[in-house]
Amino acid sequence: MKYTKEQIATALQLLGSTGSPRKVIEILGYPSNPMLYHWRKKYPELYTSPQMNHWKQASPEFKLEIIQRCFIDGENVKSVSEEIGYTPSSIYGWYRRYRKKGIFPSMKKSDKHTVTPNAANAENIDDLKAQMLEMQMEIDILKETINVLKKDPGVDQTALKNREKAVIIDALKSKYSLPDLCKKLSLSRSSYYYQETVMRAEDKYLEIRKRIVQLFHMNRNTFGYRKIHMLLHNEGIIVSEKVVRRIMRQEQLTVKQKRTKKYNSYKGEITPAVENIVNRDFHAEKPNQKWITDITEFSIKSGKVYLSPIIDCLDGMPVSWTIGTSPNAELTNTMLRKAIATLSPDEKPIVHSDRGCHYRWPEWIKIMDEAGLTRSMSRKGCSPDNSACEGFFGHLKTEMFYGYNWDDYSIDEFIQEVNDYMQWYCRDRIKTTLGGLSPLDYRRSIGVCV
Repeated sequence: MKYTKEQIATALQLLGSTGSPRKVIEILGYPSNPMLYHWRKKYPELYTSPQMNHWKQASPEFKLEIIQRCFIDGENVKSVSEEIGYTPSSIYGWYRRYRKKGIFPSMKKSDKHTVTPNAANAENIDDLKAQMLEMQMEIDILKETINVLKKDPGVDQTALKNREKAVIIDALKSKYSLPDLCKKLSLSRSSYYYQETVMRAEDKYLEIRKRIVQLFHMNRNTFGYRKIHMLLHNEGIIVSEKVVRRIMRQEQLTVKQKRTKKYNSYKGEITPAVENIVNRDFHAEKPNQKWITDITEFSIKSGKVYLSPIIDCLDGMPVSWTIGTSPNAELTNTMLRKAIATLSPDEKPIVHSDRGCHYRWPEWIKIMDEAGLTRSMSRKGCSPDNSACEGFFGHLKTEMFYGYNWDDYSIDEFIQEVNDYMQWYCRDRIKTTLGGLSPLDYRRSIGVCV
């Protein structure tokens, strides 16, 4: 906004008569403090006032008075700043300098001395220093609560656990006295010393802790505390889920998650759809009774990669899979032929898919008919009809794709990573629905030849 010469002159004259930028802005409704400073410097002929000699340069005594009003008497810093014509940052700056040195340098360059409070104000100054020290202690305690304990800034510090309070005290006891810290955190010294003894004591879960870390990394950093607990149980290590969860939280063993847009292979009703025979019943009594299939896309810096698997509904075992750079007929048809090659002559599974174009092309239909397999299709746009396959892709991407940086991987290297995961899924990835066994181990346990 542009101001006329008359508006500028009015503002500077009012500034000269009142001596207060706040009053100028309050009366006229313009300008801002920085603009008023600018006008005062640019148009000195319009401004004359002995009252403003100390507008920018406050005396040490004046600074002490303002600090006492704000930090002892409890007046609002913003309100005081508006009253005296200084910014809140200036007042906080005076406070920081005083807290550091206890004195203010004289503003006149010719003065070589510093101005200190007189004896009459010594008691108030001591109180001011004590309150400043206490405020700084509160700030440092809050910082440790946020940075070390990872608590919310609004947490009630007196409601912290004694162990957490002891951790904060350990971090600050070189800066503040132990009695002051204990008093501020409402913790007795005997309780502090007890917590110190406990924390220095040998970790009774040390070996279990090491094994949990090993199991987490051995399983591609993908298992939560329930599956880690199952693995420990399988090894004969008896420990509660609560302990496993706490140790994993302490060791920051968390599974990374992210969501991306889902690949869609639907290209219209290119051939007649078939009946939804599976009808969301993904339970199977034996291997090769019901198969489900779909395609998922991985987008990395080097390009796009597509995975086409067939999953057995008995145990979630990937029967076969193909990985390529194009979601074409060769990708799905090759996968189907590989899966059929694993069947015995009397096995004729139902193969359930969505309505993607890959499962409606003539070659796919021909392969299915020649093998005597039965087609089943989801309803149009209804992903729950193929939720078991969607769930498989969800686990896959959460465990090996989301949260990882693939920028330095070539297409071939990434394809190898996906293939390694699929093999690991079959051999080693345990499932709660299989009693803590991998699909391969489960089949062995029920006497199915693999």
